[in-house]
Amino acid sequence: MGSAAQLALAPEWKRLEESRDRKAHWKRWGPYLSERQWGTVREDYSEFGTAWDYFPHDQARSRAYRWGEDGLGGISDRHQKICFGIALWNGRDAILKERLFGLTGSEGNHGEDVKEYYFYLDSTPTHSYMKFLYKYPQKAFPYARLVEENRRRGKQETEFELLDSGLFEEDRYFDVVIEYAKATPEDILIRITAYNRGPEAAHLELLPTLWFRNTWSWDPSAKRPMLLKEADGRGAAVIRAEESMYGKRWLLCEGTPELLFTENETNLQRLFGVANRTPYVKDGINNYVVHGEDSVPLRRRPQWKIPSGPDSTSFLRSELPRLTNFIRSVCRKAFPKTRNPSNVRPLQECFGQSSSITMTSTPGSKAIRPGRLPRRAGETVATKNGRTSTTRTLFPCRTSGNIRGMRRGISRFIAFRSPRLIRILPKNSSR
Repeated sequence: MGSAAQLALAPEWKRLEESRDRKAHWKRWGPYLSERQWGTVREDYSEFGTAWDYFPHDQARSRAYRWGEDGLGGISDRHQKICFGIALWNGRDAILKERLFGLTGSEGNHGEDVKEYYFYLDSTPTHSYMKFLYKYPQKAFPYARLVEENRRRGKQETEFELLDSGLFEEDRYFDVVIEYAKATPEDILIRITAYNRGPEAAHLELLPTLWFRNTWSWDPSAKRPMLLKEADGRGAAVIRAEESMYGKRWLLCEGTPELLFTENETNLQRLFGVANRTPYVKDGINNYVVHGEDSVPLRRRPQWKIPSGPDSTSFLRSELPRLTNFIRSVCRKAFPKTRNPSNVRPLQECFGQSSSITMTSTPGSKAIRPGRLPRRAGETVATKNGRTSTTRTLFPCRTSGNIRGMRRGISRFIAFRSPRLIRILPKNSSR
């Protein structure tokens, strides 16, 4: 290995040594959040061991898990007490996209099978840097059609895949990229970027979500964690998370996003027809965003469209939150602008050199193929169809909102609408 490569890996080697010697808990936070908790033996209490039927996907948004959590491109602590992930809504789906969908053993003609397109693009051994890509269709997701068509086919027939549904025709989908970078073992910076790959403007609502796994419903003596909104500070909305094992943590959300609070409690009314213990249930945020039900405290919902065109790349980018055990200013250390202040270290120095990958496609093609992005912020690269990609830092167009009607100290589940950060970069533009 050359000296340049050794130098690039030096920060990660140091972190590995600190983790091995228990000097720093670099592996405390990582990609430990399951892709799927529903329909597994982990949550099965059925009489005859029918896990697929006992906890189906349709109940996952409304029913609290006991032994684990799932999410989209998420992270958690190693005990999965505190979780972070994203939810998406294209304005057409019947539910929020909060977790992966797939077929159970009895639904698929070849057994269990996830019916989504997602990619783990990068992760260092200590998870000091992680990168995840999810391809979110702009049309309504065909949940019922995937089940019905695959159930109809025999074992000798091919599977009916998501691409076969025509959902990705004309590249009408979003590439949603989630990146995590650790400035310290307890200081995590999160960046979420959404690329509109389609030919025209399309609606997207992005809800980064922080929540606690429900450990209190099964143990009456367990101390209940809580999420509290604190006063905004230094250009960020602040949420304090308190949990008995980890103490206090803070989530700093850049800008002035709208905050949605609810409880991680089962919606007994929807699933079993009995009264709920609290009006704030697990699917309260889903019901508010998708159906407009006033089940979470918030005054208004912002909506936006992400523009697109053959000579431009547009993307929604949120230099979102920091999950940390102390409050500092919103840090651009791990994701610097093109011209860095003297007191900001470059990306490579924070967590070593790492290749960046994006996914691109050409018009009319169904294949999803990888394409390499430049490593320096601000560089652009054109694909065959003339689109360009960039890693440049953008500036937010802020939305505002506040919490009302929510008693302090009772929330175990929070999502927030990120600030709207949209900009069109003309082809071959240097800005």
